[in-house]
Amino acid sequence: MTQSTDAALHAARMYERYMVPRMFAPWATVLLDFAELEVGERVLDVACGTGSVARQAAQRVGASGVVSALDLNPAMLTVARETAAPDAPAIDWQQGSAQSLPFADAAFAAVTCQQGLQFFPDRLGALREMCRVLEPGGRAALLVQQAIEYNPLSYRLNQAGRARVGADIFMAPFALGDAAILEKLMADAGFVDIEIKAEVRTVRHPEPEHVAAFLLQGAAAAVPMLAAMTQVQRQHLGEQLQNDLADWITSHTEGGYLVDEMAVHLARGRRLD
Repeated sequence: MTQSTDAALHAARMYERYMVPRMFAPWATVLLDFAELEVGERVLDVACGTGSVARQAAQRVGASGVVSALDLNPAMLTVARETAAPDAPAIDWQQGSAQSLPFADAAFAAVTCQQGLQFFPDRLGALREMCRVLEPGGRAALLVQQAIEYNPLSYRLNQAGRARVGADIFMAPFALGDAAILEKLMADAGFVDIEIKAEVRTVRHPEPEHVAAFLLQGAAAAVPMLAAMTQVQRQHLGEQLQNDLADWITSHTEGGYLVDEMAVHLARGRRLD
C-alpha cells in the first residue's frame, strides 16, 4: 500500500467513523424519505462516499430491488465495502465519474446524490447524466448544503482557517448553497416538476475538545484543499482551529456534546415521461 493510498484510506475511515453517524446518516434518511423509494425499484446513488445512502436505500427497496452505488474515490468504496454488514442486502459498488455514468439509458427508477453535486467539475453535465439513466417518469433526489453562513460551526472553522492559512478551507461543500441556482441547473439538465426544500437539523458532535481535528481529518476525504495536506498538517491545523474557537465551542457544549446546526437544500425533479 502506498503512502498516498494509506492516507486516503485513513481520511475515508475518519469520514465514516466521525462524520457519517452525526452529519450524513441522519440526512440520508431525510433524503430517502424525500425520494419516496418503493419496494422493488432500481436505484442509483451517485457520489456514494462510504455508503450511508446506499445502505439505507437497499433496505427500502428490499430483495426485489437493486441498488447501485458509484464514487470516484476508491478509498471511499473500500470503506463502504468494509462497513456493509454480512447479512445486509447486496449493493453494486462501482468506481466511476458522475460526469460519465457507466450505466445504460433509462436504467433506474430513482437516482440519489447526497453532498456530491457541489464538488463536481461539471454540475450540469452530471445532472444530465442522472437524467439520462432515469427511466421516463423517474426522479432524482439531491441534498446539498445551504450557504455556509447558515451552518454555524463550518462558518467559524472557515473564518479561523482563512486567518491561519489565507484560504477558504471549508468552502467547497457550500459552493451550491443558492436554491435558485440549484433549481436552474436541474431545469437546464432536463428535469421537470422540480421542488427545492430547505431544512435545518441539530447535529451533536461528541468529544467537542477534538471536534476541529476530527472534522479536518474526515473532510479530507471530500475537500480537495484538505486532501492536499498531510495527516500531520491537518492535525496541527485542527489543533490551532480548536484553540481559536475554544470560547465558542465551550458556549455551545451541552452534556458533553457540541450542539451545532446543519442547513441543507433538498431538491427533487422528474425525468419527462
